[in-house]
Amino acid sequence: MASLNAALRQRWFGGGLGGIIAACSKPTNHQQGSSMRYLNLSVALLLTAGLLLTAEPTGADGDIQAGKIKSYTCTGCHGIPGYNNVYPTYKVPKIGGQNYQYLVVALKAYRAGERNHATMKLQAMALSDQDIEDIAAYFASLGKD
Repeated sequence: MASLNAALRQRWFGGGLGGIIAACSKPTNHQQGSSMRYLNLSVALLLTAGLLLTAEPTGADGDIQAGKIKSYTCTGCHGIPGYNNVYPTYKVPKIGGQNYQYLVVALKAYRAGERNHATMKLQAMALSDQDIEDIAAYFASLGKD
C-alpha cells in the first residue's frame, strides 16, 4: 500500500514531465501540448461529474401519479408485506423504493420473455413503454420519506 501511495504521489506531484500537477502548472514550450491535454481532460471530468451529480435519479421519464393508477394490479402481490406465493412457494419481492432503472429494465425483460415468470410476463405484455416508466416511477418514489 505504501508503494502504491508513493507511486501515486510521484505521478501527480513528480518533477519534470512526469507529474500531472507539474504538467498543469506553467508549462515550458515543449510541455505546452501535454499541459493542454491534461487541462482538457480535467475540465471534461469535472463537467461529467457535475452532470452525474445533478441528474434526476428516479421517475425521470415516468409520471408518478399515472403510475399509481396503473400499478393497481401490481399491489395485489407486491403490496402485501411478507406475502408468499402459493405455488410455487416463494417470497414475492418488495418493489416499493426500488431503483427506477432496475424496474424499467425488469418489466421490459418480462415483456420480452427474457425473464422467466409466467404471471409477470402476462402482466408486462399488456404494458406500453410509457406504462412501464410510469409504474417504475411510482414504485421508485415509495419509501423515500
